[in-house]
Amino acid sequence: MFSPASRLRSAAADTFALVIYCFITGMIIEMVLSGMTFQQSLSSRLLSIPVNIVIAWPYGLYRDRVLALVTRRRPSHSWLRNLADLLAYVSFQSPVYAAILWVIGAGGAQIVTAVSSNAVISMAMGVLYGYFLEYCRRLFHVPLHG
Repeated sequence: MFSPASRLRSAAADTFALVIYCFITGMIIEMVLSGMTFQQSLSSRLLSIPVNIVIAWPYGLYRDRVLALVTRRRPSHSWLRNLADLLAYVSFQSPVYAAILWVIGAGGAQIVTAVSSNAVISMAMGVLYGYFLEYCRRLFHVPLHG
């Protein structure tokens, strides 16, 4: 399907995109909506970096499969692509996010609030991340595959 160099560029692009995007959006959600302190949020964001490095490429592959499934019959419909990005982002990221918050010692109410807020905000975040991911893939010269 792809050459080793192409797969490496794809993994690098997906990793770069997820680490940057999740650091920024996670900190905003945690501090503004969930009432976490700067220290709690920074701990969460720092812990999320290695986690995001590990899950970035699998998430990119998962997202591409969801995108292909949802847009199979009508690939040109942008609202279907947006829906696929939303579904992929929420279904993959929410459990990972809850685990990160639990590990850094966030309280149950904070975890529920942060993950719920993230799920609601993901209606925009997942779609925006899809565009950001595609942008990063173009920067890394990754062939189109979704």
